[in-house]
Amino acid sequence: MNKYIEHTLLKPTATNEALAKLYEEAKEHNFRGVCVNPINVKKAAEALKGTDVKVVTVVGFPLGAMISDAKAFEAKRAIEDGADEVDMVINIQAVKNAEWDTVTADIKTVKEACGKTVLKVIIETDYLTKEEIVEACKCAIAAKADFVKTSTGFVNGGVGAKAEDVKLMYETVKDAGLRVKASGGIRDRKAAEAMVEAGASSLGTSSGIKIVEG
Repeated sequence: MNKYIEHTLLKPTATNEALAKLYEEAKEHNFRGVCVNPINVKKAAEALKGTDVKVVTVVGFPLGAMISDAKAFEAKRAIEDGADEVDMVINIQAVKNAEWDTVTADIKTVKEACGKTVLKVIIETDYLTKEEIVEACKCAIAAKADFVKTSTGFVNGGVGAKAEDVKLMYETVKDAGLRVKASGGIRDRKAAEAMVEAGASSLGTSSGIKIVEG
């Protein structure tokens, strides 16, 4: 289970001490990666140098309401600072308006900025119907992203990752070679295992220690 977990700390109040602890825990438990805000990428890369723990960051976070060029610049700068993977928030407003060309173009702009760096597309499933989840995944395929991801974890009252949504996403993208990241509300081993069984290749969670220790 360790290599599924992206040990996450995205709170705006995160202290240097809490972040340093995150990096040490990720190394100790040999997690897949850490997920931090762009301002913390440089220090994360320094702290994890010489390990195989990936530095993951977020762009257009948490609303996805930035213009595409701004998201692309944020991604490019994060990669320069040492990010191994980028998780971008989709243009949710365009999804709700069924403006699929706009959704695809937004993702494509960021993917072009990322180059060979892995790009995950956060579609924020709490806001979407099943049909919109499928269409958003198809946009990620068309834009040549690498992953689709369930949630930011920042929706007030939202459920976050649900196994049924992960399965739907996986079934939609698997033949195109994309993978699925489940994130949001994964707080114990049982929930983590359900996401993996549904098709998730990685798990974004702030409860990584609890999950691996049972």
